[in-house]
Amino acid sequence: MRNLIKLAVLLVFFPVVMLTSCKKDAPEAVNAYVTLKTYMVANTLDLPDLAKNWIVDPKSTNTGGIVDSAAGEIPGYYVFDIRPAADFAIGHIKNAVNVALKDVVTTAANYTDKPICVVCFTGQTAGQAVMALRLSGFANAVVLKWGMAGWNANFKGPWVSNSGHEVSANGNIAVGNANWVTTAAPALQSFDEPIWTSTSTDGAAILKERVQAVLNAGFTPAAATDILAAPASYQIVNYWSEADYLGFGHFDGAYDLPVIALAGDLVKAIDPSKDALVYCYTGQTSSIATFWLNVLGYKTKGIGFGANKLVYDQLKANAKPVYKGPKNYVTVSN
Repeated sequence: MRNLIKLAVLLVFFPVVMLTSCKKDAPEAVNAYVTLKTYMVANTLDLPDLAKNWIVDPKSTNTGGIVDSAAGEIPGYYVFDIRPAADFAIGHIKNAVNVALKDVVTTAANYTDKPICVVCFTGQTAGQAVMALRLSGFANAVVLKWGMAGWNANFKGPWVSNSGHEVSANGNIAVGNANWVTTAAPALQSFDEPIWTSTSTDGAAILKERVQAVLNAGFTPAAATDILAAPASYQIVNYWSEADYLGFGHFDGAYDLPVIALAGDLVKAIDPSKDALVYCYTGQTSSIATFWLNVLGYKTKGIGFGANKLVYDQLKANAKPVYKGPKNYVTVSN
């Protein structure tokens, strides 16, 4: 009888022991940021590598530029115009293709025998598209500097007038404002890396997934007037040299970070747990930088039109990047 009881006990506990011994510990969640960072460094996709020769002036071929001014086209490039269809219909560069921002990478797969030049209203949203393309293998994609505002006087707003899309961009709203200062930069800090997960463990697949997610989110820069009113409410990064940071001034409390990069962990100066604002001279360079940062899991926005909105006259007097007005190139509406 005792043997039978022992056997019954063994029969009850044997499956439990087997299940326990066969059970594997659940794998720990892997921070996909680390995988993506490793992949990007190995494939020369750090920001300083990508932010080279990324913008072209709308100069005529008669003066060594890329524009056939007589025909009103850019023959050496496929032109992707990422403005809304209604604006594209009013007037665009000859042979341009109207492409939504979210579709630039998938559309580019059909345009591979020439480099791609992206056009928007002022050159800021185009920076987002070009960074997406460069991260996706289209290394020669470029922004058309100043967008359609640099192409034809009919599209000069919003740089110099209210076009219905933005308020006037060239301005001096920071001059005399107590929140625009010339003090030394606060010391940079070093923050933890972003933490997020992905359905993939492959660096290339994660990059593709992240690029599309940032494209889908769209592009909305912060308004300089809002930041100037309360800079202490934001994490602000000045994306230019220390000399200009001090010479032209900056938002009170803004960090000076002229190089943003994975190399040397320079990117860790940005706190991934907070929304960050990055600004440059015109809003075009900060556009490509913020897209790159957002792909890595940071939460960043550019400040619309950069310092052109804040201290335009000072920039112009010192030969810094400023909007100088439109060319007189023709457009088509078909």
